[in-house]
Amino acid sequence: MLLNAIHWNPSEGLDLGILTIHYYSLMFLVAFALGWYLMKSIYNHENISIEKLDSLFIYTVLATLIGARLGHVIFYDWEYFQNHLLEIFLPVRFEPEFEFTGFRGLASHGAAIGIIVAMYLYSKRVLQKPVLWILDRIVIPVACGAIFVRIGNFINSEIIGKPTHSDYGVVFEKLGEDFARHPAQLYESACYLVIFIILWFLYWKTEKRFNRGYIFGLFLVLLWTVRFFIEFIKEAQVEERGTWLFNTGQWLSIPFIIAGLYFMYRPKKRKTA
Repeated sequence: MLLNAIHWNPSEGLDLGILTIHYYSLMFLVAFALGWYLMKSIYNHENISIEKLDSLFIYTVLATLIGARLGHVIFYDWEYFQNHLLEIFLPVRFEPEFEFTGFRGLASHGAAIGIIVAMYLYSKRVLQKPVLWILDRIVIPVACGAIFVRIGNFINSEIIGKPTHSDYGVVFEKLGEDFARHPAQLYESACYLVIFIILWFLYWKTEKRFNRGYIFGLFLVLLWTVRFFIEFIKEAQVEERGTWLFNTGQWLSIPFIIAGLYFMYRPKKRKTA
Protein backbone atom coordinates (compact mmCIF):
# COMPACT_ATOMS: atom_id res chain seq x y z
CA MET A 1 0.00 0.00 0.00
CA LEU A 2 1.05 3.61 -0.66
CA LEU A 3 0.85 4.47 3.04
CA ASN A 4 3.24 1.70 4.04
CA ALA A 5 6.89 2.64 4.47
CA ILE A 6 9.28 1.67 1.71
CA HIS A 7 12.55 0.16 2.93
CA TRP A 8 15.35 1.60 0.80
CA ASN A 9 18.84 0.11 0.70
CA PRO A 10 20.14 -0.09 -2.89
CA SER A 11 23.63 -1.04 -3.99
CA GLU A 12 26.11 1.77 -4.66
CA GLY A 13 26.19 1.17 -8.39
CA LEU A 14 26.61 -1.18 -11.30
CA ASP A 15 29.43 -3.62 -10.58
CA LEU A 16 31.27 -4.28 -13.86
CA GLY A 17 34.01 -6.33 -12.25
CA ILE A 18 36.96 -4.05 -12.91
CA LEU A 19 35.04 -0.99 -11.72
CA THR A 20 31.74 0.12 -10.25
CA ILE A 21 29.64 2.77 -11.97
CA HIS A 22 27.99 4.65 -9.12
CA TYR A 23 24.34 5.48 -9.69
CA TYR A 24 24.86 9.10 -8.66
CA SER A 25 27.55 9.53 -11.31
CA LEU A 26 25.30 7.76 -13.80
CA MET A 27 22.51 10.27 -13.10
CA PHE A 28 24.90 13.11 -13.92
CA LEU A 29 25.82 11.39 -17.19
CA VAL A 30 22.14 11.03 -18.06
CA ALA A 31 21.53 14.69 -17.20
CA PHE A 32 24.39 15.96 -19.37
CA ALA A 33 23.51 13.65 -22.27
CA LEU A 34 19.85 14.67 -22.31
CA GLY A 35 20.89 18.30 -21.95
CA TRP A 36 23.05 18.02 -25.06
CA TYR A 37 20.19 16.59 -27.12
CA LEU A 38 17.74 19.20 -25.86
CA MET A 39 20.08 22.04 -26.78
CA LYS A 40 20.79 20.42 -30.14
CA SER A 41 17.09 20.62 -31.00
CA ILE A 42 17.04 24.27 -29.92
CA TYR A 43 20.17 25.13 -31.91
CA ASN A 44 18.78 23.43 -35.01
CA HIS A 45 15.53 25.34 -34.57
CA GLU A 46 17.40 28.65 -34.27
CA ASN A 47 19.90 27.87 -37.07
CA ILE A 48 22.87 28.03 -34.71
CA SER A 49 25.96 26.10 -35.76
CA ILE A 50 26.15 22.72 -34.02
CA GLU A 51 29.92 23.31 -33.68
CA LYS A 52 29.09 25.90 -31.04
CA LEU A 53 27.14 23.25 -29.15
CA ASP A 54 30.32 21.33 -28.37
CA SER A 55 31.78 24.40 -26.66
CA LEU A 56 28.53 24.92 -24.77
CA PHE A 57 28.69 21.35 -23.47
CA ILE A 58 32.23 21.85 -22.14
CA TYR A 59 31.39 25.20 -20.54
CA THR A 60 28.28 23.76 -18.89
CA VAL A 61 29.89 20.59 -17.53
CA LEU A 62 32.87 22.43 -16.05
CA ALA A 63 30.72 25.22 -14.63
CA THR A 64 28.29 22.76 -13.05
CA LEU A 65 30.92 20.60 -11.37
CA ILE A 66 33.30 23.38 -10.31
CA GLY A 67 30.51 25.72 -9.23
CA ALA A 68 28.67 22.99 -7.31
CA ARG A 69 31.83 21.91 -5.54
CA LEU A 70 32.85 25.44 -4.56
CA GLY A 71 29.27 26.13 -3.50
CA HIS A 72 29.36 23.21 -1.08
CA VAL A 73 32.76 24.21 0.26
CA ILE A 74 31.86 27.89 0.79
CA PHE A 75 28.21 27.64 1.82
CA TYR A 76 28.14 24.39 3.78
CA ASP A 77 31.59 23.21 4.88
CA TRP A 78 33.98 26.16 4.95
CA GLU A 79 34.85 25.52 8.60
CA TYR A 80 36.59 22.33 7.50
CA PHE A 81 37.94 23.29 4.09
CA GLN A 82 39.48 26.60 5.13
CA ASN A 83 42.20 24.48 6.70
CA HIS A 84 42.19 21.80 3.99
CA LEU A 85 42.25 23.74 0.74
CA LEU A 86 44.09 20.95 -1.11
CA GLU A 87 41.14 18.63 -0.58
CA ILE A 88 38.60 20.84 -2.34
CA PHE A 89 39.05 19.20 -5.73
CA LEU A 90 40.53 15.89 -4.54
CA PRO A 91 38.52 12.69 -3.99
CA VAL A 92 40.19 12.13 -0.59
CA ARG A 93 40.28 13.42 2.98
CA PHE A 94 43.50 13.57 4.99
CA GLU A 95 41.94 14.12 8.42
CA PRO A 96 41.12 12.67 10.90
CA GLU A 97 42.66 9.87 8.81
CA PHE A 98 43.30 9.33 5.13
CA GLU A 99 40.07 8.31 3.40
CA PHE A 100 39.03 7.94 -0.24
CA THR A 101 35.70 9.75 -0.39
CA GLY A 102 35.10 10.11 -4.13
CA PHE A 103 33.87 13.42 -5.49
CA ARG A 104 31.14 14.21 -2.98
CA GLY A 105 29.76 17.46 -1.70
CA LEU A 106 28.00 19.45 -4.42
CA ALA A 107 25.65 22.41 -3.92
CA SER A 108 23.03 23.44 -6.46
CA HIS A 109 23.32 27.14 -5.57
CA GLY A 110 27.00 27.03 -6.48
CA ALA A 111 26.20 25.21 -9.71
CA ALA A 112 23.67 27.93 -10.62
CA ILE A 113 26.21 30.69 -10.08
CA GLY A 114 28.83 28.75 -12.02
CA ILE A 115 26.51 28.22 -14.99
CA ILE A 116 25.50 31.89 -15.12
CA VAL A 117 29.16 32.97 -15.14
CA ALA A 118 30.02 30.34 -17.75
CA MET A 119 27.14 31.41 -20.01
CA TYR A 120 28.36 35.00 -19.87
CA LEU A 121 31.82 33.89 -21.02
CA TYR A 122 30.36 31.54 -23.65
CA SER A 123 28.07 34.22 -25.06
CA LYS A 124 30.99 36.63 -25.45
CA ARG A 125 33.70 34.25 -26.67
CA VAL A 126 31.77 31.73 -28.74
CA LEU A 127 28.10 32.47 -29.37
CA GLN A 128 28.31 36.20 -30.06
CA LYS A 129 24.82 36.79 -28.71
CA PRO A 130 23.49 38.53 -25.58
CA VAL A 131 23.94 36.45 -22.45
CA LEU A 132 20.18 36.42 -21.77
CA TRP A 133 19.64 34.70 -25.12
CA ILE A 134 21.58 31.63 -24.01
CA LEU A 135 20.31 31.80 -20.42
CA ASP A 136 16.70 31.66 -21.67
CA ARG A 137 17.55 28.41 -23.43
CA ILE A 138 20.09 26.70 -21.20
CA VAL A 139 17.67 26.68 -18.25
CA ILE A 140 15.49 24.16 -20.11
CA PRO A 141 18.10 21.34 -20.03
CA VAL A 142 19.23 22.50 -16.58
CA ALA A 143 15.71 21.93 -15.23
CA CYS A 144 15.71 18.51 -16.90
CA GLY A 145 19.09 17.65 -15.41
CA ALA A 146 17.97 18.64 -11.93
CA ILE A 147 15.36 15.87 -12.09
CA PHE A 148 18.05 13.21 -12.35
CA VAL A 149 20.43 14.78 -9.84
CA ARG A 150 17.78 14.55 -7.15
CA ILE A 151 17.05 10.95 -8.13
CA GLY A 152 20.76 10.33 -7.64
CA ASN A 153 20.55 11.88 -4.18
CA PHE A 154 17.66 9.55 -3.36
CA ILE A 155 19.62 6.51 -4.52
CA ASN A 156 22.54 7.64 -2.35
CA SER A 157 20.26 8.15 0.68
CA GLU A 158 21.46 11.76 1.03
CA ILE A 159 19.74 15.15 1.41
CA ILE A 160 17.09 13.28 3.34
CA GLY A 161 13.69 14.46 4.53
CA LYS A 162 12.50 14.76 8.09
CA PRO A 163 10.77 11.87 9.86
CA THR A 164 7.09 11.44 8.97
CA HIS A 165 6.22 9.99 12.39
CA SER A 166 3.92 7.56 10.59
CA ASP A 167 4.05 4.47 8.38
CA TYR A 168 4.20 6.67 5.30
CA GLY A 169 7.62 7.44 3.84
CA VAL A 170 10.95 5.81 3.15
CA VAL A 171 13.17 3.97 5.61
CA PHE A 172 16.76 4.71 4.60
CA GLU A 173 18.36 1.51 5.84
CA LYS A 174 21.78 2.60 4.55
CA LEU A 175 21.76 5.20 7.35
CA GLY A 176 21.06 2.52 9.95
CA GLU A 177 17.55 3.80 10.58
CA ASP A 178 14.29 1.95 11.16
CA PHE A 179 11.79 4.83 10.85
CA ALA A 180 10.23 6.48 7.82
CA ARG A 181 11.28 9.85 6.41
CA HIS A 182 9.82 12.07 3.72
CA PRO A 183 11.42 11.21 0.34
CA ALA A 184 12.17 14.91 -0.13
CA GLN A 185 14.52 14.16 -3.02
CA LEU A 186 11.65 12.61 -5.00
CA TYR A 187 9.28 15.46 -4.15
CA GLU A 188 11.86 17.88 -5.49
CA SER A 189 12.55 15.77 -8.57
CA ALA A 190 8.83 15.64 -9.42
CA CYS A 191 8.57 19.43 -9.09
CA TYR A 192 11.55 19.89 -11.40
CA LEU A 193 9.82 17.70 -13.97
CA VAL A 194 6.84 20.07 -13.90
CA ILE A 195 9.15 23.09 -14.23
CA PHE A 196 10.91 21.49 -17.20
CA ILE A 197 7.58 20.87 -18.95
CA ILE A 198 6.49 24.49 -18.35
CA LEU A 199 9.75 25.94 -19.72
CA TRP A 200 9.75 23.56 -22.70
CA PHE A 201 6.15 24.54 -23.52
CA LEU A 202 6.87 28.27 -23.25
CA TYR A 203 9.85 28.00 -25.56
CA TRP A 204 8.24 25.86 -28.28
CA LYS A 205 4.57 26.88 -28.10
CA THR A 206 4.60 30.58 -27.17
CA GLU A 207 6.51 33.72 -28.10
CA LYS A 208 8.04 34.11 -24.66
CA ARG A 209 11.47 33.22 -26.08
CA PHE A 210 11.39 36.61 -27.83
CA ASN A 211 10.88 38.35 -24.47
CA ARG A 212 14.53 38.20 -23.55
CA GLY A 213 15.16 37.16 -19.95
CA TYR A 214 11.59 36.01 -19.22
CA ILE A 215 12.14 32.24 -19.40
CA PHE A 216 15.37 32.57 -17.43
CA GLY A 217 13.60 34.65 -14.79
CA LEU A 218 10.68 32.21 -14.57
CA PHE A 219 13.13 29.34 -14.12
CA LEU A 220 14.78 31.13 -11.19
CA VAL A 221 11.44 31.88 -9.54
CA LEU A 222 9.96 28.40 -9.99
CA LEU A 223 13.00 26.30 -9.17
CA TRP A 224 14.16 28.23 -6.13
CA THR A 225 10.61 28.62 -4.79
CA VAL A 226 10.30 24.83 -4.93
CA ARG A 227 13.65 24.53 -3.20
CA PHE A 228 12.62 27.07 -0.53
CA PHE A 229 9.44 25.24 0.49
CA ILE A 230 10.77 21.68 0.26
CA GLU A 231 13.58 22.69 2.61
CA PHE A 232 10.95 22.81 5.37
CA ILE A 233 10.69 19.01 5.26
CA LYS A 234 14.43 18.36 4.81
CA GLU A 235 16.97 17.76 7.52
CA ALA A 236 19.35 20.69 7.85
CA GLN A 237 22.58 19.99 5.96
CA VAL A 238 24.52 21.98 8.55
CA GLU A 239 23.31 20.75 11.94
CA GLU A 240 24.07 23.87 13.96
CA ARG A 241 22.02 25.96 11.50
CA GLY A 242 18.94 23.80 11.99
CA THR A 243 17.53 26.24 14.58
CA TRP A 244 17.70 29.26 12.23
CA LEU A 245 14.45 30.87 11.04
CA PHE A 246 15.36 29.55 7.59
CA ASN A 247 18.11 27.08 6.78
CA THR A 248 21.09 27.75 4.53
CA GLY A 249 19.39 26.49 1.38
CA GLN A 250 16.39 28.76 1.95
CA TRP A 251 18.45 31.89 2.60
CA LEU A 252 20.46 31.20 -0.54
CA SER A 253 17.29 30.67 -2.58
CA ILE A 254 15.75 34.07 -1.78
CA PRO A 255 18.20 36.16 -3.89
CA PHE A 256 17.62 33.88 -6.89
CA ILE A 257 13.84 34.32 -6.58
CA ILE A 258 14.19 38.10 -6.39
CA ALA A 259 16.53 38.10 -9.40
CA GLY A 260 14.04 35.94 -11.31
CA LEU A 261 11.20 38.38 -10.66
CA TYR A 262 13.41 41.20 -11.90
CA PHE A 263 14.17 39.47 -15.20
CA MET A 264 10.52 38.55 -15.70
CA TYR A 265 9.07 42.00 -15.15
CA ARG A 266 11.82 44.49 -15.90
CA PRO A 267 10.90 47.05 -18.62
CA LYS A 268 12.24 45.86 -21.96
CA LYS A 269 11.58 45.89 -25.66
CA ARG A 270 10.29 42.86 -27.49
CA LYS A 271 13.15 41.12 -29.33
CA THR A 272 12.89 39.18 -32.56
CA ALA A 273 16.24 37.37 -32.49
